Amino acid sequence: MTEGERFLITTQAIKDAQTSWATALVAVGQASSVGDAHARTVQLVETHYKAKDGSLLFCPTKASLRPFRRTLEDTVSYFVGQDGSEDVGFALEPWTSVRFENIDILLRGDVGIAMGNYFFERADGSELKAEYSFVYVLDDAGQLKIQLHHSSLPYPG
Repeated sequence: MTEGERFLITTQAIKDAQTSWATALVAVGQASSVGDAHARTVQLVETHYKAKDGSLLFCPTKASLRPFRRTLEDTVSYFVGQDGSEDVGFALEPWTSVRFENIDILLRGDVGIAMGNYFFERADGSELKAEYSFVYVLDDAGQLKIQLHHSSLPYPG
């Protein structure tokens, strides 16, 4: 991208990013070793999140002691686990698929906002439903990245 040039985010780009994120998350759980799972998770985070510059706002689904993450290392820890922490490795379930149901996608030039439910399917066919809000931005190379990820389990009431 040249100086002064701006790319606009599209609805299709966000849907494609969601599909790519889902595929990468499932691939983590299919890894043949802990080292492979960790490497796949680093790739997932580097590809899909704006984590390198410390501007990531990540609030994962199953975290209570450390509900807010800002760095690549803390985000990776949530997905693959870390000894001595609450992180047990969300991506290691393993999930067989992830399906997004967007309530809406709002576009504001070089910012995109998506909110809805996503469903994580297990091998037995059961699903975990979670609610999400993602804010997408473009990095310096014009690549779509998640800058804000907030996810929670539905209120049980």
